[in-house]
Amino acid sequence: MSLLDRGELVTDVLPAAVRLLGCTVESDTPDGTVAVRLVEVEAYRGADDPASHSFRGRTPRNGVMFGPAGHLYVYFVYGMHFCANITCLEDGEAGAVLLRAGEVVSDPGVAFARRPTARREIDLARGPARLASLLGLGREHNGVDVASPTSPVRVLAGPPVDPALVRSGPRVGVAAAHDLPWRFWLDGSPAVSPYRPGRGAPSAGPARQG
Repeated sequence: MSLLDRGELVTDVLPAAVRLLGCTVESDTPDGTVAVRLVEVEAYRGADDPASHSFRGRTPRNGVMFGPAGHLYVYFVYGMHFCANITCLEDGEAGAVLLRAGEVVSDPGVAFARRPTARREIDLARGPARLASLLGLGREHNGVDVASPTSPVRVLAGPPVDPALVRSGPRVGVAAAHDLPWRFWLDGSPAVSPYRPGRGAPSAGPARQG
């Protein structure tokens, strides 16, 4: 597979989210290369999206969300986990797609070595925190260009998924605009995370992005 063309992300967050479904995120971890096929994502905009980290404007924390497209926006949440997003829209416009869940398409032995508490392969990257942990994503990856062949984290283009397989529904764990159907997933994938309504938690992703 080839790298995803950055130009495919220079668009609104909703089509960008759907385009990322079926793409592969490949990461060079200390244990070896791990790759997951994205099966669930969640879109976040800027000033018109009260659930987004960029809702109140640009800050040192959320600056990557403002572009350019094709970069990782990684943040720490609940004092425990990292979550990862991929930026989209025109440079200077805030938008990102949270990577919610994926299916492992690389050596499962390496994946289980990285997440030894996982009991089943479908649980290795089932949820945004697990996905980020499996790929070894942390603060040092914030701003990484996933459309560069020399990047430690890369997004490989899969063929556009069959629209008949794409489902959408409310976002997870957000305190505001939780009813917007901006979470997208591939119907039939067992790796899609279970839906839990938000309870006023802070989210470009779960928990409001702040």
